[in-house]
Amino acid sequence: MGRYVRRRLIQMVPLLFGISLLIFLIIQAAPGGPEAVFLENRLFIDPQVIEAFRQRLGLDQPVPVQYVRWLAAVLSGDFGISFTTGRPVGEMIAERLPATVELMSVSFVFAAVIAIPLGVYSAVRQYSLFDFSATTASFLGIAMPVFWFALILQLLFSVQLGWLPTSGRDTIGDGSLFDQLKHLVLPAFVLSIRHIAGWSRYMRSSLLDVIRADFIRTARAKGLRERIVLTRHAVKNALIPVVSIMALDLAGLFSGAVIAETIFAWPGVGRLFVQAMFARDYPLLMGILMMGSFLVVFFNLVADVAYGWLDPRIAYE
Repeated sequence: MGRYVRRRLIQMVPLLFGISLLIFLIIQAAPGGPEAVFLENRLFIDPQVIEAFRQRLGLDQPVPVQYVRWLAAVLSGDFGISFTTGRPVGEMIAERLPATVELMSVSFVFAAVIAIPLGVYSAVRQYSLFDFSATTASFLGIAMPVFWFALILQLLFSVQLGWLPTSGRDTIGDGSLFDQLKHLVLPAFVLSIRHIAGWSRYMRSSLLDVIRADFIRTARAKGLRERIVLTRHAVKNALIPVVSIMALDLAGLFSGAVIAETIFAWPGVGRLFVQAMFARDYPLLMGILMMGSFLVVFFNLVADVAYGWLDPRIAYE
């Protein structure tokens, strides 16, 4: 296992290198340039001033030189300076990252706690009214637009009932844990709803396959109680492919956080990305994209390792 992890870590290097090149070229191809963003509200600027600005940013250099300089700075931990705030990009991301990690963690736990028992019970009660209802609800959860579902929940629980706040991470002047939990409920549930729907279907399908396996029939033939057969043998083995899918979907939680944080004004990296996109803050956009790309690659590695750890039959050589 250790050799496999080391090999995968080495393979991540050229992959991240290629991703960084792609991100840089996409930003370079965007309409206008950094100087246009900086000078768009300024009239009658001397061309010499514009040229001096381009030289200060290194924009007068060929694109390969610009990329090498940017990559060297990123490797040293310098993601550049934000056009909109004048602050270091790394510092801005570090400020917002804890809020995003908090939202993603709670959403992941929330989805797992609901989806796994739901999938197990649907498999045990196959073709029952509960199974049909859960299947219908799952399809709706997968097909329903996240932003629409978020707005409906805001209208119901915030505007109509007044139980939960509509936006923010806490109430000004009230930093209690209970107040923070109230602010967390709606965005976490919205972020997890699609994963609840998908994971419960995966769990149901996986468990139905395991229940029909020979070793389950052997366990029942030995006289074991059905609950023991289900919990100790069937569910444990059915979780193996599901856990792998859950690890892969961690990256999906990060991309989904962009929508949830924007709708609920959650002060995380996802909302910062949207703000940077509308402001055409290229250094900030590139920094967030690189961080997101690294998380996707890392979570893929976590999924592979988790699969091998759960299933001893898999040998990584």
